[in-house]
Amino acid sequence: MDRLIYTSLTAMRGSMARQTAIAHNLANANTPGFRADLAEAQSLWLEGQQLNSRAFASEAVQAADMKAGTVVATGRDLDIALSGDGMLAVQAENGEIGYTRRGDLMLSSTGLLTTGDGRPVQGTQGPLTLPPSDAINIDDQGRVWIVPVGGDATQPQQLDQILLVSPTGSDVVKGNDGLFRVRGGGTLPADPDARVITRSLESSNVSATEALVEMIEASRSWDTQLKMLNDARDMDAATADLMSLTQ
Repeated sequence: MDRLIYTSLTAMRGSMARQTAIAHNLANANTPGFRADLAEAQSLWLEGQQLNSRAFASEAVQAADMKAGTVVATGRDLDIALSGDGMLAVQAENGEIGYTRRGDLMLSSTGLLTTGDGRPVQGTQGPLTLPPSDAINIDDQGRVWIVPVGGDATQPQQLDQILLVSPTGSDVVKGNDGLFRVRGGGTLPADPDARVITRSLESSNVSATEALVEMIEASRSWDTQLKMLNDARDMDAATADLMSLTQ
């Protein structure tokens, strides 16, 4: 009886992990450049001296869906969408360098250029900090141009260039903070051929309709395993009753 109980329990844990990943994807359905989490299930055999006669279910977030989202023109000067598979480098909360596709850039009160969730954008010389200016423009190579306060609008000055990188050929993994990093440490190489689409944003690649269908499937899987636990309890009670009759 314990085989059925513990097998169902691990399956229920897997359903919970799947529901968590789906809920996280739905919460970020409108986050620019978001890449959906992919939860995958696998069988883990209980190994011992006898035959491997029992397998538990294990489901967790293993990777991210790298399918590109839809690029939408916004007309905002600080909005950028990355072409191809390129990423821009940002500073994580722990000070390390992470990578993202999020391009809704903005200026902090101190002039620091950040993504929409407040992560400092990296330039070729470190975090990008802009002085007070009359105009800011980002070209298709990621170069940041400004018109100083009171300056000539026809003579913009290049301040720096956003650090654009390529993950091609590298093993990157998505962290709990939503940033991508090189598995095992290290940094991605700068990509001189990377291009951005200015005044545009790449939408999340999460399909709300598909995510809702997956959530229903995960909920039904949970209900199925719960029914199996109830059936195991009923069978255990019936067995106890039969044994009491033989006494």
